[in-house]
Amino acid sequence: MRQSIKRMLLALAAVAAPAVAYAHTGVGDTSGFVHGFSHPISGLDHILAMVMVGVFAFQLGGRATWLVPTTFVLVMAVGGGLGIAGINVPFVELGIALSVVVLGAIVALNVKAPTAVAMGLVGLFAIFHGHAHGAEMPENAAGAAYAAGFMIATAVLHAVGLGLGFMIGRAGERHGTFAVRTAGGVAAVAGVGILTGMI
Repeated sequence: MRQSIKRMLLALAAVAAPAVAYAHTGVGDTSGFVHGFSHPISGLDHILAMVMVGVFAFQLGGRATWLVPTTFVLVMAVGGGLGIAGINVPFVELGIALSVVVLGAIVALNVKAPTAVAMGLVGLFAIFHGHAHGAEMPENAAGAAYAAGFMIATAVLHAVGLGLGFMIGRAGERHGTFAVRTAGGVAAVAGVGILTGMI
């Protein structure tokens, strides 16, 4: 478990390193990084989905602890590239809302999917989230810095989800599992609210 967390932190550092450089190369780059970083944390749908990816990875354990979040970040970058390039992806908003419902339900039901299946599922949802980030990039923002920003913010939210699962898990096998699954249920219900326009 500790080894997996170390790998996740190393992956975060690897992603963060270029972002620090982007943030200091000029006004356009700095603005791009700030806009990119703020985008995932500005919407409840993005926050819930990212945190649930982290909790889901925690529940699966083992290699999934770092493979699932890393897959999301990398595939999301591809989706972001499509959005920046103006390439249409259908049902983006629906896909984002469904990601909250599905990921929340998976956490609530404590689904033990194979790592490859989990990576495929989060990768599918990552396309929608990434496209939304890319399509909403301000015209005056530097693309690479903007992309680094939303990738870093997403990785941070995944780390929050992993940390949440780990901290709740310390409450004990019985109570910790119940708390984690309850958090997933709340997220799923919120996702339904987002999907129906009630939130």
